[in-house]
Amino acid sequence: MTTARALRVPTTGGPSVLRVDTVEVPDPGEGQARVRVAACGVNFIDVYQREGLYPVPTPFTTGNEGAGVVEAVGPGVGVAPGDRVAWAMQPGSAAESALVAGRLLVPVPEGVELDVAAAAMLQGMTAHYLVTSTYAVQPGDAVLVHAAAGGVGQWLVQWCAAKGATVIATAGSADKLATAQSLGARHVIDYTQVPDLAAAVREATAGAGVHVAYDGVGRSTFEASLAALRPRGVLALFGAASGPVPPFDLQRLNAAGSLFVTRPSLAHYILDREELLWRSGEVFAALAAGTVRLQVAGRYPLEEAQAAYRALEGRASTGKLLLLP
Repeated sequence: MTTARALRVPTTGGPSVLRVDTVEVPDPGEGQARVRVAACGVNFIDVYQREGLYPVPTPFTTGNEGAGVVEAVGPGVGVAPGDRVAWAMQPGSAAESALVAGRLLVPVPEGVELDVAAAAMLQGMTAHYLVTSTYAVQPGDAVLVHAAAGGVGQWLVQWCAAKGATVIATAGSADKLATAQSLGARHVIDYTQVPDLAAAVREATAGAGVHVAYDGVGRSTFEASLAALRPRGVLALFGAASGPVPPFDLQRLNAAGSLFVTRPSLAHYILDREELLWRSGEVFAALAAGTVRLQVAGRYPLEEAQAAYRALEGRASTGKLLLLP
């Protein structure tokens, strides 16, 4: 047993409910490792859990991804004290020390700093499953990426461009659009300046529509994403930064061209260890090869976590935000 400072959610609510408390971290049991956390990612899944959209019994330690050095291991874990590791989809990661399921731990390659590894795991693997499995992007595809200057958005723009797709990126400011363009977006649209976002996307495709829309924004962009698809197009709704999408009539998918809508989650795309190692390995390989450039937009101590989440939720950040326990 050891003690550690941790970022706690005593009750559901906005960023103001976050508190730094000292908690007890048990010795690792079967299939677990205790890791000294070097950095923890700031993600919308943390927001959904804190606000109660994804119900988690309170109080709890927030954070779902990180990287650090193994301190201690339980039986049946394939890592050893001193190993550099990273993980995603492990609740309770925003702490000085965290218990992590051994099946979620991946080795951090030499030459990759731990904060970069923490920044890459959840958003990098999310982008990977979106462009390889939810919809396998092909050369010549027209791809719509909302919030293109955000964490996942930057990964999507770069990976889709590298695959030979034509990327149409949306964002809410000139600076963010410039970022998306610098990463490979062919067309950029300020969604705050156009009266009809779907029409603007269709104009960029000469009226044909996009093969796939990657939408992590949700309520405020869903209708435009749907209307921007070509027949048999795919809408991958992987987040709800602006709020959840209201129920809608499935018959609309038929009338609009036999469309597909899916609401995927990373957890279901890393269910077995082989798939986890494949996705994380390709994420680190993309960084090493320069296929994807990772922008860490802010590093915050635990005591400033409220500011980090306000920046994320207010869509004031460009790139990835980290907590440094």
